Amino acid sequence: YYDQQNTKARAQGKLVTSGAEWNRVNTVMQRLVPHVATFRPDAARWPWQLVLIDEDTVNAHVMAGGKITFYTGIIRKLRLTDDEIAAIMGHEMAHALREHARERLAKTQATGIGLSLGAKLLGLGELGNTAANLGTQLLSLKFSRSDETEADLVGLELAARAGYDPQAAVSLWQKMGQATGNGGIGFLSTHPTGPDRIRELEQNVPKVQGLYQQARQR
Repeated sequence: YYDQQNTKARAQGKLVTSGAEWNRVNTVMQRLVPHVATFRPDAARWPWQLVLIDEDTVNAHVMAGGKITFYTGIIRKLRLTDDEIAAIMGHEMAHALREHARERLAKTQATGIGLSLGAKLLGLGELGNTAANLGTQLLSLKFSRSDETEADLVGLELAARAGYDPQAAVSLWQKMGQATGNGGIGFLSTHPTGPDRIRELEQNVPKVQGLYQQARQR
């Protein structure tokens, strides 16, 4: 899917591989990657990849093995600082490090099999199979609340270790909370926000402040 996504974007002239925005996002990723071994030693050997797609949607996502996608819309519409880009990058990298997508896929595949079997038993035929496949795809869009919390906290520490202000994670989700569905806020469909999430981040920022200060001194 990652290759298909990139091929399509390239054909449409939307694949950004140079320029100021690309440099900003790529620099952030390059600074975070050396610290992934803190959370998963083998991840230091992963072929981390980043693509920037010139689309208005406010979104970013990651696939297994460290394949990261950012959209220009999330940078422009939310007017992200480099520290806030690092908060998103750290969060997405954390999902890959913890293999949340793999776990979610296993769960949704099991759900899909159950739905398909139920459709056959009910005599729904091809319509039932289509509904089962669609249901599986929709379920796979969202991580669990525990996955999101873990990605928040791992991402917070990852960004701090790379010298990015952890307080930016709070301002990022405040911006997300103020965003509306206009223009396609894809990020909010898979990363729910709210006061509890922001409060939890605020409580954990002091825990990584020392790592941030040490990184800044280096």
